[in-house]
Amino acid sequence: MNMDDSNIFFTSPVDDGQTGMRLDLFLREKVPSMSRVRLQKLIVGGCVSLDDDIVTDKDFKVRAGDSFTVFVPPAEAAEPVAENIPLDVVFEDEDLIVVNKPAGMTVHPAPGVYCGTLVNALLYHCRDCLSGVGGVKRPGIVHRIDKDTSGLLVVAKNDLAHQGLAAQFFEHSIERTYYAVVYGCPQQTEGTIVGNIARSRYDRKKMALVATGGKHAVTHYRCLQTANGAVSLLQCRLETGRTHQIRVHMASIGCNLVGDKLYEKAGKSRIVGLPAATKSFVNAFPRQALHAASLGFVHPVSRQFLQFSVDFPADMHLLLDTCLLNLGTSLK
Repeated sequence: MNMDDSNIFFTSPVDDGQTGMRLDLFLREKVPSMSRVRLQKLIVGGCVSLDDDIVTDKDFKVRAGDSFTVFVPPAEAAEPVAENIPLDVVFEDEDLIVVNKPAGMTVHPAPGVYCGTLVNALLYHCRDCLSGVGGVKRPGIVHRIDKDTSGLLVVAKNDLAHQGLAAQFFEHSIERTYYAVVYGCPQQTEGTIVGNIARSRYDRKKMALVATGGKHAVTHYRCLQTANGAVSLLQCRLETGRTHQIRVHMASIGCNLVGDKLYEKAGKSRIVGLPAATKSFVNAFPRQALHAASLGFVHPVSRQFLQFSVDFPADMHLLLDTCLLNLGTSLK
């Protein structure tokens, strides 16, 4: 096995004589070309599974008959490079920049995605302003939205702005409003979902509600319109900002986002109350129907409260028009 390859998967069965060994030591015996520290990071990072369960405890004791699968992600690039990628700039001054991110753009480089990201575009647009702000890999980034979510992000251009914005996100004082198109309609047309979120034990790409542990997460939602209860338009205001928060919270009440393949709801093609052509269009929507429409915060230097809003992108306008859902003229 060549450990320089990308996206490596390998399986290691446990022999009788290895019963009771710690997982990290067992894997070290099986893969001597990898350091114990590297293997421990893979375990803690959710890259090792036993059958269908992810094992994140490096002290886990292996047993004869166990068979562990290990995923080795590709090595990260040392430093992102500037790329001349057009940006939709909503606001910019010497301290920060607010951009309207298109769906399909990853926010920062990650394993397997080293170019075409928002960070690559920002490095070109801002030149040397972002150097060292918030770390080499994620310069200026204080929050994220998913690759296939469209909408507003604020990025810091110096350390003072980064610290000030990060503090507001930590205190949950940033105002953020999203719009989501979901399957079904919530039983309560307005409410609050509270539930801790952690990485799923069964799929490392997914997040899940957990009874213990995880991170506190709160989403306030309001149903604005519904198409015969089959598809609905929701306004979501975030009190916290956890990974996949809206997607997980909406799935928890049976209202998965249209187009969300990761959390898709079984049987969605059987939705009733819509014409066949409309159902086909909705089920074929190519990304989660989620848009970060408004963002409000205190400028970390001037201390002035700033608020921004952007319209839906064309694909979500088409989805809403197809389902006969609309917000009129305002996204507030």
